[in-house]
Amino acid sequence: MYRVPGQGQNVVVPRNFRLLEELERGEKGIGDGTVSYGLNNSDDMLMTHWTGTIIGPPGTVHDCRIYTLDIECGAAYPNEPPKVRFVTCIHMNGVDKRGRLDYKHFEPIKNWTSSCTLESLLTAIRRDMAQPHNRKLPQPPEGSTYDV
Repeated sequence: MYRVPGQGQNVVVPRNFRLLEELERGEKGIGDGTVSYGLNNSDDMLMTHWTGTIIGPPGTVHDCRIYTLDIECGAAYPNEPPKVRFVTCIHMNGVDKRGRLDYKHFEPIKNWTSSCTLESLLTAIRRDMAQPHNRKLPQPPEGSTYDV
């Protein structure tokens, strides 16, 4: 459960209600289309396993590349951040050699609050791709993936 600021009070919303809202938003394709997300399996009743997609920002080495990410929303989501791992190989600060986001290094996860969403997380990752420390890093061959 997480709390939503109300009019002078906090409303506690169950985890699955929150994830249903996020699923609906992801399915409708709300936003500018540069990030998307959805459940890996429509039979996942706990809504734990998700796939995210990021289209690389223009003017960077990521331009026109499509990155796929595995996202796991644990039982404490959204009070705790999801586990995020790139499936598509990427060289980027805050991503380890197996594609996992380093929670201590990556600001959007380090500063996670229950008001953060999968969309805001993916958007923050995309924004970080365009930062000076990531925008020109040499990249692995396009389409290469991490071994699981």
